[in-house]
Amino acid sequence: MSTAKVAMTTEAALVLSVNNIEVVYDHVILVLKGVSLEVPRGGIVALLGANGAGKTTTLKAVSNLLHAERGEVTKGSILFDGVEVKSLSPNDLVRRGCIQVMEGRRAFAHLTVEENILTGAFTRRDGKSAIAQDLERVYAYFPRLRERRGSTAGYTSGGEQQMCVIGRALMSRPKMILLDEPSMGLAPQIVEEIFEIVRGLNIKEGVSFLLAEQNTNMALRYASHGYILENGRVVMDGEAPALAANADVKEFYLGVAGDKRKSYRDVKHYKRRKRWLA
Repeated sequence: MSTAKVAMTTEAALVLSVNNIEVVYDHVILVLKGVSLEVPRGGIVALLGANGAGKTTTLKAVSNLLHAERGEVTKGSILFDGVEVKSLSPNDLVRRGCIQVMEGRRAFAHLTVEENILTGAFTRRDGKSAIAQDLERVYAYFPRLRERRGSTAGYTSGGEQQMCVIGRALMSRPKMILLDEPSMGLAPQIVEEIFEIVRGLNIKEGVSFLLAEQNTNMALRYASHGYILENGRVVMDGEAPALAANADVKEFYLGVAGDKRKSYRDVKHYKRRKRWLA
């Protein structure tokens, strides 16, 4: 097979390709420094790192939402489904199947749960019957939302709001969902429930996920591949089981060294000892 055909085959297998991007805010603040990553079609990829590492900025670069915050991609390229993201508006990206679920469960607090979910179908033009079918599909994945469908979203629990915004994203019939910190502020049992639903959507609906998450242990249980960001750079990537077994990842992101759980006092000066920063 020729090199050109191999490249085309590889590109077709990817729903997202981020190539060596740099992101600058306010024309002076360099936040991302040569970030590259790939999301295979139908895959779940975890974007890991501490708060401030650049995870949310990476997602907003993909969904073309940086301009609202005076940010821009100054170098590199981002291809979603083979098309350069820079040439598309956020609306165009949603119509093409790329949608971001923002950090902090951004439900419309004054609307009901069902009204929130239906706003996800705003860009669709395939009729009320198809939208009604997809609403039932959302309720099949999130039975709790059916029970709370008439409740004002702002008065529901954090877990219910997270389910609501994922259901809203699902109504756009996405090819890929950019999911930002889905576990933030939720009880462990609810977090596991959310991740199980993500796995179900991936397997049954074929939805790809790029998952930005501080909960490294949980993310690596459900993802097939992971990238670790540190100060705006990818410092490590690999298959999820390999990352979960890596000694540095265990120590610096899972708080475990060997059979001992390390205290914050032991690891607070970790930058001196990270092998990838040497």
